[in-house]
Amino acid sequence: MFAALGDSTRLKLVAALCAGSALSIAELTANTEMTRQGVTKHLQVLAQAGIVRDVKVGRERLWQLDPAQLEEARRTLDIIGRQWDGALARLKHFVEG
Repeated sequence: MFAALGDSTRLKLVAALCAGSALSIAELTANTEMTRQGVTKHLQVLAQAGIVRDVKVGRERLWQLDPAQLEEARRTLDIIGRQWDGALARLKHFVEG
């Protein structure tokens, strides 16, 4: 999941999908220099990581976030943050003590 989010283009796509409702490939490529094929490949990586999913509406596929995976990522980062806070506190205590 974090490898998928580590790419700046994919992170921009996630940010665009966070801003509102499900979006089509055409909407995701509007005002960008990316091709539809490029966006599709990035969305497929995000889908494989469980971050986004597509729904078919008529002849069009719309992409939306899967909030459960993003919540799991947030929880994981919170745990890592607490571990770092503890390590830094121990280091500070060692240096100052």
